[in-house]
Amino acid sequence: MNSGMYSSADATWTTPRDFFDLVDAEFGFVLDAAALAASALCVEWYGPDHPDPERRDALVRDWAVDSGGRPVWLNPPYGRVIKQWVAKAEETMSRGGVVVCLVPARTDTAWWHDHCINKQVRFLRGRLKFGNQKNSAPFPSAVVVMDGR
Repeated sequence: MNSGMYSSADATWTTPRDFFDLVDAEFGFVLDAAALAASALCVEWYGPDHPDPERRDALVRDWAVDSGGRPVWLNPPYGRVIKQWVAKAEETMSRGGVVVCLVPARTDTAWWHDHCINKQVRFLRGRLKFGNQKNSAPFPSAVVVMDGR
């Protein structure tokens, strides 16, 4: 699994580094909330293969505390669990935090309407190439800025 991206069967879509760098230049992220050791984009990160067992389950962590109140990057798993991730991002925002989410632009879904529609949404033109893939994603993407400052 060194391809940099996993199949859609496991819902992992590795953030394109050049895209992350553009968004990071605006926000200055200190925590990558959903990463793998090989794909973490910040020094501080959560992921199932994190060497610290306390940082393997991002959904039980306090993102605002772990980021020191600074912006958090989130490119969540894109399967059915995405609703838990965007809900966690919104919870962090409601406590004064900032979470910037890269998500599929699935504007017809309940999670989109429950957690994203009333935030700052930036629809991306074209389709991203995730990881080291030759082809672009089969779906459009959006950046959702959840800013509770």
